[in-house]
Amino acid sequence: MRHGIVLFTSDRGISPADAARAAERAGFSSFAVPEHTHIPVRRDAAHPRTGDASLPDDRYLRTLDPWVALATAASVTERIRLSTAVALPVEHDPITLAKTIASLDHLSGGRVTLGVGFGWNTDELADHGVPANRRRTVLREYVEAMRALWTDEEASYAGEFVEFGPSWAYPKPAGTIPVVVGAAGTEKTFRWLVRSADGWLTTPMEAGLDDKIALLRRIWQEAGREGSPEIVVLAGKPEPGVLERYEELGVTEVLFGLPDRSAEEVTAYLGRLAGKLGLHSEACSVTGSSV
Repeated sequence: MRHGIVLFTSDRGISPADAARAAERAGFSSFAVPEHTHIPVRRDAAHPRTGDASLPDDRYLRTLDPWVALATAASVTERIRLSTAVALPVEHDPITLAKTIASLDHLSGGRVTLGVGFGWNTDELADHGVPANRRRTVLREYVEAMRALWTDEEASYAGEFVEFGPSWAYPKPAGTIPVVVGAAGTEKTFRWLVRSADGWLTTPMEAGLDDKIALLRRIWQEAGREGSPEIVVLAGKPEPGVLERYEELGVTEVLFGLPDRSAEEVTAYLGRLAGKLGLHSEACSVTGSSV
């Protein structure tokens, strides 16, 4: 079971480049960032955690562009995977987004994982012209269209929301770009996943993982998918018994969030966290408050 890091990026605190470099040196396998293009002040969409229009963190208003953030991280790292948790592809043009992601994968040596979400903030989606009741269909078409551009010599796509004729699009990714969907573990999500993605990323407060993972595996097998889905869990603190249970369930990766603190404090936190997880650390401070 791998261990990764999520940085809720903003225009304060540690930079994505510094955080990714410190995470790689501490022995973590992946580095992920989220996405929000903007947050409408007045909206009908409730945040999943608060249940109303209030936000649990002001970094929602300050989120950096994920692809710029990951590009800076790629330039100072060599091995760590570069991920989104999660990106919102439907808020972009799919052809140009495919080029951006392929370029990052090409330049980083095949290190990109695309974590996608349907988008809880339907008012944000509406500003991008995405109807709330069609967001799953739009995302499916975007993923399919981008995969065509990444893999086909002459790519084309014809859908309801995306359409383009035979086209050349380079660079191609250095490898296959895995797609994981970050959403609540429901049958509806899993049926979307087995058709359009390679794995599941849990929500932050996901409960009942035993039954949900069993359901995902059953739907995966019934759909005739080979192998097993990636299962990525957003975790809190590193609790040994909980982590052991994740491994028993076949969880492939656990992601830990970083505190919204100074670069020095975050780097120290990474060192302590790596020590608790038994990771091989190249060089990280282990001083400061406990994990």
